[in-house]
Amino acid sequence: MAVVRNSATQQSRVVERLSRTASKAALTLAPLIFGLVSSVAHAAMNFCAAPALQNGEREDATSSVHAMIVEAQAHMNDDPHPLVRLHTEGTLPHEGIYDASVDAEKELDLMRDTALAWRATGDPRFLKMVDRFLLAWVKTYEPSLNPIDETRLDSLILAYDLTASALTASTRNATVSFLQDLGEGYIADVDSRKRPLDQNYANNWQSHRVKLIAMTAFALDDRKMIDAARRLFVVQLQNNIGGDGQVRDFGERDALHYVVYDLEPLTMAALAARRHRIDWLTQRAQNGASLQAALNWLAPYALGKQSHEEFVKSQVPFDAKRREAGVPGFSGEWDPKSATTLFYLASRLDKRYLPIAQKLAAKPPAWLGVCLPTPS
Repeated sequence: MAVVRNSATQQSRVVERLSRTASKAALTLAPLIFGLVSSVAHAAMNFCAAPALQNGEREDATSSVHAMIVEAQAHMNDDPHPLVRLHTEGTLPHEGIYDASVDAEKELDLMRDTALAWRATGDPRFLKMVDRFLLAWVKTYEPSLNPIDETRLDSLILAYDLTASALTASTRNATVSFLQDLGEGYIADVDSRKRPLDQNYANNWQSHRVKLIAMTAFALDDRKMIDAARRLFVVQLQNNIGGDGQVRDFGERDALHYVVYDLEPLTMAALAARRHRIDWLTQRAQNGASLQAALNWLAPYALGKQSHEEFVKSQVPFDAKRREAGVPGFSGEWDPKSATTLFYLASRLDKRYLPIAQKLAAKPPAWLGVCLPTPS
């Protein structure tokens, strides 16, 4: 990603000016910043719509908004660098296009954060930046239907959801077409598979498919796609989570890393459904499995009441390859802090998960703190 080349003095002036802007916004635009209900954009899903906050929480959100404003301003004149494909699955750092994909994914997050900055301030420069990056990506990227490679497209979906009705017609139409192809492609791929679904159509891969389908469906307000998302979510509960809450991936990988990696996308899908008043947290499959039960199964580990040595009995050779390469998290005892985002997401579904999240980290990731502020 290109970096704006300003002198140190110019950079200092930019930051100083934006600091004053953010401080003023915190005083004069509080309902807009903290409710994220903009009069200029009402996308179908409104994933990031949020309730009113207490004063202390407003201060936290303002800090995050300020950081996003500064970051967006720093990249205002960047050219987007979309890739035709992203690919990190099954590869190590520095192999193939792994590094290029990781760099490109930062643009997806930048789009999401800039969209949040726009919703918080109404600054048209941020909207234009999102519009420009979105159009470049949806005109260039060709979905591979590999959900591990494409899971970070959730940031692109959120960027669209935050700005949809205010985008230029060309960008909006191109993004809608892209998302329809993405969602329908994943649904068709899953529905073409032999039943019962198995292997990576029942493990963490499928959780990421369900997330992308659900977020796309609700962002487009596509009833047929929403029905498919609901159906596949319940099927994944049945195939991936036991009645006691233990996920399939824990048995296969012997790692809490993959429990988190399984549950984060399912929780994001449940949050997308919640914006349409649909409860997927307590939704049960025929075997009694639910997302809530899986989160409760993980909770004692997140709280430090239980510990686990990671990947000792993994059945997947690539786990040993990553361990030998020294990739962090693929050996030794599981670090509960790696579940921070998961439990902050879960706390937006049920605030009883909030104490667990706050034990792991005092604050949520900045984007989440602005998108869905901490419940009171």
